[in-house]
Amino acid sequence: MSVNLFDLTGKIALVTGAVHGLGMAMAKGLGKAGATLVINNNTAETLNEAILEYEKCGLTAYGYTFDVTNETEVKAAIKKIEAEVGAIDILVNNAGIIKRTPIIDMEVPDFEQVLKVDLVGPFIMAKHVAKGMIERGGGKIINICSMMSELGRTSVSAYAAAKGGLKMLTRSMATEWARFNIQTNGIGPGYFATSQTAPIREDGHPFNEFIINRTPAARWGDPEDLQGAAIFLSSKASDFVNGHIVYVDGGILATIGKPSNED
Repeated sequence: MSVNLFDLTGKIALVTGAVHGLGMAMAKGLGKAGATLVINNNTAETLNEAILEYEKCGLTAYGYTFDVTNETEVKAAIKKIEAEVGAIDILVNNAGIIKRTPIIDMEVPDFEQVLKVDLVGPFIMAKHVAKGMIERGGGKIINICSMMSELGRTSVSAYAAAKGGLKMLTRSMATEWARFNIQTNGIGPGYFATSQTAPIREDGHPFNEFIINRTPAARWGDPEDLQGAAIFLSSKASDFVNGHIVYVDGGILATIGKPSNED
């Protein structure tokens, strides 16, 4: 298989919320594969800091400030991006939030906010980017799902509901848009070593031991582990792949797990 199948040179990729962590790691991967990067955030200061981080890696990222849950802002931003940078070939719906609260204690506005950002946001983004893709004859849409698209866990009911919904929204998008040569798929990250998880990745921390024991690969993921899946789903190599969620989780979803005293 030719490596050219994975070449993104000449493609424009919009990655929402790619100002840190896993979103930035995936965007960097697309940039290294040749894509022109466009990133977004809802605050200009954080966006500017991220652009400097991309520059340190030898990558240019065009930044746009808008709220993915505001349809008016999204429509205006897409129009501006396509006028200033070019037509969007790849959309990665990465922007998201989580609120860790037991169901019985969670306020309805908090529950609704998570659904709005994590589920309604990707719907709005994909709806308006896909219109141009349909007119141009194709494109790639990647929705960032989660293991919580398949599993429950205490205190993340809103997040799990949103990510479970995003899995089915992904399949619905694929069902409607595959005939227009748009491939819509998802990526479901497992547990990754990021600045956010640093406090619980210390040796001896119960959750650190739990994740290492629960994961067949016996380690936390490195953010760069997500780049291959992102490049594949953005490239010509996935031209007949529609409606799938690629779980990059070290094998967690493949196993029931093992006792802590088992080798």
